[in-house]
Amino acid sequence: MNEAAAHKQVRSRRVFYIPGYDPIHPRRYRELYRSEGAAQAELSGYALHLTPKSRKGRYGWHVDAEIEGATVAADVEVLVWSDLVRESMDASIPGTYLQLVRTAWTYVASGTLRRLMWLRKGPVIAALYPVAMLILQLFVALLALWLVASLVGEMVGWVEAQIWPGRIFTPLFYPSIVLALAAGAAAMVLLLRLFKSRDGKLFAYYLMHDYAYTARLKGANPPELERRMAAFGKAIAAALASDVDEVLVVGHSSGAHLAVSILADLLRAGKVPANGPALGFLSLGQVIPMISFLPEAKRLRADLHYLAGRDELFWLDVTAPGDGCAFALCDPVAVTGVAPPGQKGPLVISAAFSRTLSPERWKALRWRFFRLHFQYLCAFDNLPGTAQDYDYFRVTAGPQTLAARFAGRAPSASRIDVPASRHTARLPARDMASRRHPARQSGDAA
Repeated sequence: MNEAAAHKQVRSRRVFYIPGYDPIHPRRYRELYRSEGAAQAELSGYALHLTPKSRKGRYGWHVDAEIEGATVAADVEVLVWSDLVRESMDASIPGTYLQLVRTAWTYVASGTLRRLMWLRKGPVIAALYPVAMLILQLFVALLALWLVASLVGEMVGWVEAQIWPGRIFTPLFYPSIVLALAAGAAAMVLLLRLFKSRDGKLFAYYLMHDYAYTARLKGANPPELERRMAAFGKAIAAALASDVDEVLVVGHSSGAHLAVSILADLLRAGKVPANGPALGFLSLGQVIPMISFLPEAKRLRADLHYLAGRDELFWLDVTAPGDGCAFALCDPVAVTGVAPPGQKGPLVISAAFSRTLSPERWKALRWRFFRLHFQYLCAFDNLPGTAQDYDYFRVTAGPQTLAARFAGRAPSASRIDVPASRHTARLPARDMASRRHPARQSGDAA
């Protein structure tokens, strides 16, 4: 990275936020930034003001900030793939149970599930939750089928006994069986549909679709996602060719692995100017091992290896042990077994929810697992107040580049960097060469 750019005071910044597997409109991220930014500003004594974005194109917003005695303007854009998520979630109830079988088989048969358990049990339990919940729902539905069928059978049997006393095989014998089974099947279907309609609280179908989307090609990206990533790369490349002081790419949850590949493609293609803006990459609550440990994730493993050896960007990885949905403090490059010699990134640090949230706030959020997975984008009410604290709003709207803000910061003493993946094969360099011009691959707009 250009040292002058890396430590230059930031007055203008472009932020590209890549969400995880989320079907909801990106306005939720604007509202989250607005409300939580206002809360953090009040707690920390700075000012944030959001206005509609002035640039054409993708969904986003403009931020004017007064932080650390400086005035900064930031344009935030959400790189949207929620439409692809919604399409992938458009599965019937039987289709979802078929996904369950295929996904479970992929992770178990490939040895991936066992290796992931070595790292962090929390995200693996989170991955097993939809499997257990869907099986439980199916069991309850089958129980309903049996109970209703038995009840209907008893009722018809009583009617038969009144009309044909003492006879076993009556004219209603076979119709009664059909009627009982039909009533039981109807009860089963209605109950399964009821469970699915309540998934906004249970998250079983949502998480099952999430893991199935990753596992259906055993870690390889679907073609439609590759096309969207190429379009994202084009947008980031345009920002890198502009006169802003910093371009910051934020990848949250499964959006982190998309960001890894997009940035690796841009670097291979020579789209990161040597004298351009500082380039920062912030991965939050990443679940990269869930993908990179799969047998066909060769593209991602090659990108992790390549990106970790580059000094054109600064990569900060922030997780927290309190986030049961993330691979907390796991160096995604090292644990995948693809660390290059002289690995330069990422710097792995903890958001330390149990310390950066007040005891009252931590108690209120401790068991709200999905809410905690978004805490990286929210206000912390107990920050120690040092310059290197993780504060999402200082990072995205403050006067220091990501590299300058965390310069000299030591990685977390609890980070995990022991290779654990059974699968470490990477796409060879000659195959990655075809990605040197990712921005030209597709005009697919997000």
